[in-house]
Amino acid sequence: MTQTINFENSYCPLPLVPKDQIVLGHGSGGRMTYNLIKDVFLQAFGNPILEAGNDFASVPLPQAAKSKGRLTISTDAHVITPIQFPGGDIGRLAVSGTVNDISMSGGIPLYLTVSFILEEGLSINLLKEIAFSMKRTAEEVEVQIIAGDTKVVEKGKADQIFITTCGIGWIPPGREISGDQAQEGDVVILSGEIAAHGIAVLAARGELKFQTTIVSDLAPLNQLVAVLLQAAPHTHVLRDPTRGGLATVLNEIAQQSRVGIKLDEEEIPIKKEVKSACEILGFDPLYVANEGKFVAILPKSERDAALKALSSHPLGKSARQIGIVDQENPSRVTMKTLIGGTRIVDMLGGEMLPRIC
Repeated sequence: MTQTINFENSYCPLPLVPKDQIVLGHGSGGRMTYNLIKDVFLQAFGNPILEAGNDFASVPLPQAAKSKGRLTISTDAHVITPIQFPGGDIGRLAVSGTVNDISMSGGIPLYLTVSFILEEGLSINLLKEIAFSMKRTAEEVEVQIIAGDTKVVEKGKADQIFITTCGIGWIPPGREISGDQAQEGDVVILSGEIAAHGIAVLAARGELKFQTTIVSDLAPLNQLVAVLLQAAPHTHVLRDPTRGGLATVLNEIAQQSRVGIKLDEEEIPIKKEVKSACEILGFDPLYVANEGKFVAILPKSERDAALKALSSHPLGKSARQIGIVDQENPSRVTMKTLIGGTRIVDMLGGEMLPRIC
């Protein structure tokens, strides 16, 4: 017996889509994904390259790069908790962190791609805040976000939002900046006070037993680096001391270049309230994360010009020389202490503050 089914008056109801939070359907690749991209990400990052709607981005290089120089590429992942903190949020962190990685090569940041892992239940309004924070930061440094991807995971399988970025930049010809380029006789310059980011994030977690007004130093550094390199074109090394802090990156440089680095504790700039917080918590500020500072190692002959240029920029007002490069203790970092002794400054052995960037 054959039964005929009449579909004429049948219909498939559309699913009810929550308008205020992320659900698994936003990661389906279908209409909900399309609408999320259109209503959130294209609203924030919209430009002709993104609006082409491809799974790739075809982009031009600067005119000068077509015959000279080379590309520089960096990738980074951002899993900070909490995702909003005094001085910034995960969106500004994602853009700034990758822009800074490109800048530490001496490169000029041009483009970013971004990938979002969203947890089911994330507030869409919060997602919009983060996206527009990224937009403002990218516009601040004249970088375009040109491609991206979005995935959604079940509640409890992530922590609200994870962001992965890839940065693309161009290094002008003749510029050779790398961790293995430090030379005996060079000076070590720090662009400003250390340790504010780590303490600000810890305060935002509610883990401090006291009130503080400390805010993160989070900032994109490409414009400050450009000022430095104009004044000190023979800079050998640039490095931003993020996880592991100042001590760890200096050890990495000492080992890469097979040189000794000798610091003067008295010259290392730390804000009074940050230093006090570190003392109360038992932290050594040399190992606390930063997100808006860099170390520059350059010839002594360019020191004065470098410091003058840095101090003229709002992000470099506290720049100073903190040490020298020598061959007395190759591959080691030592420091003249405040009481006149000498200590070995080793690399961070573990994780002082997890989920910090």
